[in-house]
Amino acid sequence: MSPKFKAALIQMTMGADPAANLKKAVQKVEEASAMGANVICLPELFRSQYFCQKEDTAIFDLAETIPGPSTETLCRVAKKTNTVIIASLFEKRAPGLYHNTTAVIGQDGGIAGIYRKMHIPDDPSYYEKYYFAPGDLGFKTFKTSFGTIGVLICWDQWYPEAARLTALKGADILFYPTAIGWHPAEKAQYGADQRDAWRTVQRGHAIANGLFVAAVNRVGHEKPDASSAGLEFWGTSFIADPFGVVLAEGSTDKEEILVQEIDVARIEEVRRNWPFLRDRRIDAFGGITSRFIEE
Repeated sequence: MSPKFKAALIQMTMGADPAANLKKAVQKVEEASAMGANVICLPELFRSQYFCQKEDTAIFDLAETIPGPSTETLCRVAKKTNTVIIASLFEKRAPGLYHNTTAVIGQDGGIAGIYRKMHIPDDPSYYEKYYFAPGDLGFKTFKTSFGTIGVLICWDQWYPEAARLTALKGADILFYPTAIGWHPAEKAQYGADQRDAWRTVQRGHAIANGLFVAAVNRVGHEKPDASSAGLEFWGTSFIADPFGVVLAEGSTDKEEILVQEIDVARIEEVRRNWPFLRDRRIDAFGGITSRFIEE
């Protein structure tokens, strides 16, 4: 494992054509590689616009197997560029069974493994429970020559238990492929606070676990149909160090590639001075598996 590597976040817009989105993603990966990136992460469900804004059985046609067309393309690109690629996909596991899944693709052009999104939201314009079964693989890490990578997905961002369990499996950096934005009617009143809460909770995961956190979001205003207000995705992709310091951050409205050096030695430095893992009272945490504790 290299003590230092460069992580890249691809903040991009998505159009209506999945093939064009894949082609664009490949171009962005190659560009990030040319900028020196070793580990490159794409946004959540990058092959399409965010289709969970409505419920429509025809949308299941977008799903694909893993391995499948997207991973075959990205495996070739990973091998060509000597990079690790983190790709969030709409997985067809079996007829009628679908997941929101991230594939981790190694430098050798093979699939190192997959993570299936564990927490599935169901909110206005985020109707993911209609499309995705909850993940059943647990929380995972993937060892690469650039470090040990943890992957969670979007709604997982709000759950400290998910970050903790991934950290306990040895993650040096935790990637969050994301699709989150504003309801246009709410933006003026709540937008700044919503984005700040999103950023703050993830910085908290970095601090509490003493690891790097990298969140990559899409940008653009996407409307599933003319009668809908759609969602305005707020970008703000960022990388925070193990003390929560934001090392790189994107804009709210532009396509960007963020490339940031990750010094794995920083984890040891921070954890020696803030030994949260040492001082955890694991003997007293049994209640965490309860839905709610009645006193």
